[in-house]
Amino acid sequence: MSKSARAFWLVCPGSGEIRAEEVPDPGPGEVLVRTLHSGVSRGTETLVFQGRVPESQWATMRAPFQAGDFPAPVKYGYLNVGVVEAGVPELVGKVVFCLFPHQTRYVVPATSVTVVPDTVPADRAVLAGTVETAVNAVWDAHPQVGDRITVLGGGMVGLSVAAVLAGLPGTDVQLVDTDTTREAAAKSLKIGFATPADAAEGRDLVIHASATSPGLTRSLELLRPEGTVVELSWHGDRPVSVPLGEFFHSRRLTIRSSQVGAIRPDRHRTYADRLELALNLLQDSRFEALITGRSNFDDLPTTLPRLADGSLPALCQVIDYPSGN
Repeated sequence: MSKSARAFWLVCPGSGEIRAEEVPDPGPGEVLVRTLHSGVSRGTETLVFQGRVPESQWATMRAPFQAGDFPAPVKYGYLNVGVVEAGVPELVGKVVFCLFPHQTRYVVPATSVTVVPDTVPADRAVLAGTVETAVNAVWDAHPQVGDRITVLGGGMVGLSVAAVLAGLPGTDVQLVDTDTTREAAAKSLKIGFATPADAAEGRDLVIHASATSPGLTRSLELLRPEGTVVELSWHGDRPVSVPLGEFFHSRRLTIRSSQVGAIRPDRHRTYADRLELALNLLQDSRFEALITGRSNFDDLPTTLPRLADGSLPALCQVIDYPSGN
């Protein structure tokens, strides 16, 4: 018999609601998951919420378990942690991460969930999707021991990258952001902090995650000759200005793109390997610095507009679900 559930839907750009859903019993090889927490990926979900996904990217931007189509109505999200209630016997009772939208219960193939280590709190585990992005960025960046590295943009993704890089021996990692309140998070991660005007120069590598043209320009300015910027921002429908004149050619600089959807073929890793690695990294309590807000599932229709317009400042907003849903 199907079970009732509730899910958050974007009804039209800038407005969402909670809708009833019917969830079937799990079939062979499937699991029924009751959500404990989900997370709002502020950068991407804000673009989706505001209807700013370019039509050319509608297919590329589909989340694994998205329902509906861009711009709306659409059920979107991909940071979900829950407990398996039924289905594949060896998973029943396990806390799992899944790339599922904000919904109280759902059925997915067992291959679509990853068991959360007992040493990772369930609410911290919602960061797995973001840390997975950070892992891919680090793989794309090829950092070396002793590198001087700047992460420009102290949002969820930028701080996740900084946290991963800070574990590389001998590296000098500096977070750069216009928002000086990010300094506290940088200190929690045991890395340096500076505003763009005061940022250290002569850097071997800059990871750009501010999603702004000025941020990309400053990233190029901070590099040593033959240095590399890894562009991790997704700019949505905004045009981006890049200064490819001036010093770009004379200093032989490189801009390399990175995004979570593809893994470098030379890594010889699967998507499951990458997500498992992200969850193992989340055993480090320093990642708690990324969780800066909490709200209830039933409040999502009012929470997301505030996250989108900036009146509710947050890095990762954890959404708590009622007991028993």
